[in-house]
Amino acid sequence: MALLALLPLPALAASQGDDPLHSVMWEVMQHTVLQDAPAVFDQRVKVTLPQQVEDGQRVPVSVDASALGQVEELLLFADYNPLPLALRMTPLRLAPVLSVAIRVNQATPVRAAARTADGVWHVGGQRVDAPGGGCALPTPTRNSTDWSTLLGRLYGRVWQQDGQQRIRLRIMHPMDTGLVGNIPAFYLEALQLADGAGQPLATLTLQAPLAENPLFTFRLPQALPGPLQVSARDSDGNFYHARLQALP
Repeated sequence: MALLALLPLPALAASQGDDPLHSVMWEVMQHTVLQDAPAVFDQRVKVTLPQQVEDGQRVPVSVDASALGQVEELLLFADYNPLPLALRMTPLRLAPVLSVAIRVNQATPVRAAARTADGVWHVGGQRVDAPGGGCALPTPTRNSTDWSTLLGRLYGRVWQQDGQQRIRLRIMHPMDTGLVGNIPAFYLEALQLADGAGQPLATLTLQAPLAENPLFTFRLPQALPGPLQVSARDSDGNFYHARLQALP
């Protein structure tokens, strides 16, 4: 009996030629951001943002990868930024859905990549037209004389919606990129949400391209009783904590 050799299946490859946003930087992003892991372009990963903005320091982005089902990890990045990666989220008990504002340094594709249990990254995105320099300009917070008195303050609310909970959270922080002369990098680098018993709901690794004083929106598929706990850490080792009460 002849034995058939089993050849490995080729890895899924989202090539530059397949890129719906036609970015010359896509293959670089796949190498540096996705670490050459299998990836496919997938319309189920929805990225919503303005087509054109006047302020590259604050571009609102919403990501929804819930159509994929269970998501292990969610990334947000911009191809043409000098620092492409904005955040990395492990949803755990949260839905793979978020909204936040980022900086962009020029017109660029903004993408989300959602990794499923099979190790494949599912990539969606949209292009934004923006003026230059959003990552390399001093933030308005830095121009304020009282920014240090606001550092680390957390504001937020949790409310019920259709049997789920929506979470909105703002953390006051300049989010300095390190690309502005004489201003070193200084930004939030970790965020965790937990239930009232301290069990994690989601963990995020944050990067400097997030807009200053970042405002996050999350979704919890099942409403939980009691307050939610929030903890954050910045690149200087400062820790911040808050408890968010749920509204009816």
